[in-house]
Amino acid sequence: MRVLRISHSGVVDAWRERERVARALGHEVTSVTAQVWDEAGRDVPLRPRPGEDVVGVRTFGRHPALFVYQPIALWRLLGRRHDVLDLHEEPFALATAQVLALRLLRRRPAPYILYSAQNLDKRYPPPFRWLEQWALRHAAAVQTCNVAAARRCERRGFPGRARVIPLGLDERTFTPGTPTPTATTDPDRIRVGYAGRLESHKGVDVLLDAVAGDPRLHLDIAGSGTTDAQLRAAARASGDRVRFLGTVPHEDLPDFYRSLDVLAVPSRTTPRWVEQFGRVATEAMACGTPVVASDSGALPDVVGDAGLLVPEGDPDALRAALLRVGTDPDLRARLRDRSLERAPRWSWSAVGARFAQLYDAVAQRNPAAGPLAAEPARPLHVIVVAYRAADLLEPCLRGVSGLPVVVVDNSSDAAVREVATAAGATYLDPGANLGFAGGVNRGLATVPDRADVLLLNPDARLDTAGALRLQEQLRADPGLASLGARQVDASGDHARVGWPWPTPAGAWVEALGLGRLRRDRFAIGSVLLLRAEALLAVGGFDDSFFLYAEETDWARRAVQLGWRHGVSADVTATHFGAATSTDPQRREAHFAAGQERFLRKHFGAAGWQVARAAGFSGAVVRACVIPGRRAEFVDRARRLAAGPIRHERRYLERDAA
Repeated sequence: MRVLRISHSGVVDAWRERERVARALGHEVTSVTAQVWDEAGRDVPLRPRPGEDVVGVRTFGRHPALFVYQPIALWRLLGRRHDVLDLHEEPFALATAQVLALRLLRRRPAPYILYSAQNLDKRYPPPFRWLEQWALRHAAAVQTCNVAAARRCERRGFPGRARVIPLGLDERTFTPGTPTPTATTDPDRIRVGYAGRLESHKGVDVLLDAVAGDPRLHLDIAGSGTTDAQLRAAARASGDRVRFLGTVPHEDLPDFYRSLDVLAVPSRTTPRWVEQFGRVATEAMACGTPVVASDSGALPDVVGDAGLLVPEGDPDALRAALLRVGTDPDLRARLRDRSLERAPRWSWSAVGARFAQLYDAVAQRNPAAGPLAAEPARPLHVIVVAYRAADLLEPCLRGVSGLPVVVVDNSSDAAVREVATAAGATYLDPGANLGFAGGVNRGLATVPDRADVLLLNPDARLDTAGALRLQEQLRADPGLASLGARQVDASGDHARVGWPWPTPAGAWVEALGLGRLRRDRFAIGSVLLLRAEALLAVGGFDDSFFLYAEETDWARRAVQLGWRHGVSADVTATHFGAATSTDPQRREAHFAAGQERFLRKHFGAAGWQVARAAGFSGAVVRACVIPGRRAEFVDRARRLAAGPIRHERRYLERDAA
């Protein structure tokens, strides 16, 4: 597989280690980076290793979000054949917009991966806001270095689930080794260290206040920045207990960490910045040095229970934590052991392997990457979301006996519990009616990541052999995210399984009575098999949907990420249809509300109004020309006029009361 990776920070030799790991795993990776870039306060020129496939491109601008590459060089590089474009720039950055624009002009449709570390929910001014939304909506995958950034990308338009892959470190360099003689267990001389830029948001002034308050604390500061002079002035109160070492070369950092009793990472959140990862913390922990960090941004996730966390901006709490580590050898030993257990997840071999897996997953959805081999078998789990109707549930579960089944009971019904338990299924009672999407998500939380999942309505019947045959067909086509079974009703008549997307234009086609001309795009969720890899890429259902259109939304997001959907030609299930609902008006209310949610989410408020007008017009006309169904169409027109979501809310409020 050919990968084109573009990252201005790849100018640093150590940061290109992930590409070397991917190459070792069989990928052809071309690295594109800046010729020179400012890293940690100093200009770093690109120095390729002998034979390394890396290209330096001139850049214009020095801000990570406000620079662009030399366009002619980029044009030539994008013209090379590649199966995946790994664009390691923020989605809102000018460089991202430049690369994606040239990609379109070059007519290179290979899927692209975006990167983000932005964990502040900033609202950018135009055009950056628009550039970010467009880039996220069309990305095949998004990789972030912290959880908050992943959730932010999903809120801003990425249709799938962003993957969190940490920043890496060289496990051959950052090792425990033998601590240097300056590291001491003398409780009256505790060697504290800081490494990083000297900027106000890094909280070094807070660290100086903490050290000044106790003569046992001695501090070494490695780094430079705009607050250097102010910090030196503030450090005079501590005399020779504080040393400024300047910028320490990357290759000398392991010895620096090993010389310490504890590393402090006192970052603090500002309106425009929050700690996005904390690489120095991972490096120190890999060297066996305990870490005391503030609770800013991503630091709690990085440090976990392998260090001590203190409130940001609190010198007293920071001082107390530093003294605890420095004076308690048992605590220091426990933190060292936990740090070394945690460190392998940040090794370049682990990080690079995860990137290689991501490349494989994205290319698997790209037909241009070549023939796709059938993927290996996966476990098959069944999720049934029940709402009362225990009599229907019993034969449903009997049909899939032998498969692991989870029953999510939105009704908290003792009879449903009894049936599920008797069938050997895992029974979950969420304590409230979560709707279908919420129930599916509760069930997915119990299913292994590498398992395919069959969604089965309680009023549907599919035997174990049919379920396994459905999985076999899904696995035979690596591009399928989901596969529905053919369905018949209780009389044996075939029911419609495949449907077109709800769209504003499609709503007018339906209003004109031409709906049968539209092409089917997805299968309904009553009997639907979901691929493990697609669940990993897309994530679970959007639980803002209560009932209906949640599988439509999931299918749409999967297609945006490059997947397809299908219906089996020979696996047939029996579906009694709405057998768990005895109130057709309520059912129609939920259906209409689901349509509104879907259209608002994917086409905006204006798109919904266009579709709403079509539905209202069609209902009015039908009420006039089909007298036998006049009441039905009048009700539909009234729901649309009132607003389906508002209309549905009355039922939900009644249930809550």
